[in-house]
Formats: sequence, C-alpha cells, structure tokens
Amino acid sequence: MADLDKIIEQLSGLTVLEAAELVKKLEEKWGVSAAAPVAVAAVGGAAPAAAAEAAEEKTEFDVVIKDAGPKKIEVIKVIRTLVNLSLTEAKTLAETADGKVLAAVGKEAAMDAKKKLEEAGAVVEVK
Repeated sequence: MADLDKIIEQLSGLTVLEAAELVKKLEEKWGVSAAAPVAVAAVGGAAPAAAAEAAEEKTEFDVVIKDAGPKKIEVIKVIRTLVNLSLTEAKTLAETADGKVLAAVGKEAAMDAKKKLEEAGAVVEVK
C-alpha cells in the first residue's frame, strides 16, 4: 500500500504547470477525463430547460491566455502577481497557447484577472 501522506506531500510541491502535466498524463494512462461531469435530471420535456439552467449557474471559471501579445514582459509580471510562479514558469505559461493562468475560480476573480492581463496586452478568454 502506498504511503498516502507521502504522495500528498509530493503533490503539494508541484507547480501549476507540473500539476497540469500530471493531469494530462493520468487522463491518457487511465483513459478518463478530469472534467467534472454535469448531472441533469430529465423529467419529461424539462431536460432542455434543466440543461440551460445548469449552464447559466456556472460558478467556476478558467482564465486562459490565447496570446501574450506584444508586451510579453508585462503579461509575465501580471501572471506572477496572480499566481505564485517563478519567472521561468510564468514565461512558459505566457508563451503556451491556451495556457491556464487560473483554474476553477469565481466569476469576479476570473474577470479581474482577465482585465489585468488584457491591460498588459494579452489576449485572454474566460471559460
């Protein structure tokens, strides 16, 4: 049996990029997706309405950089203020297409991060 406390300690030391890479590798190995499934109870013709309500009630958002833009250094500085990353990690994240700066954050935090990144010159999407 694996020492779960030791595994937790090791996982706690991962950077955001390392954690994302781990998720991808586990998804590939086990043939699963880490995306949370959405359960919708279908009663008669109410399924489309229930699905629409579930979509409207989204509470967690991801902030994704599409392009760092011409002021990459400014974008890297903003990334470092939003997420505790080293300079190298922030630079890598800024240069990665569809790089998640923040994952599963509230709407207000996601919009604030998007605003800051766009002011620095990045093209950002909130998913």
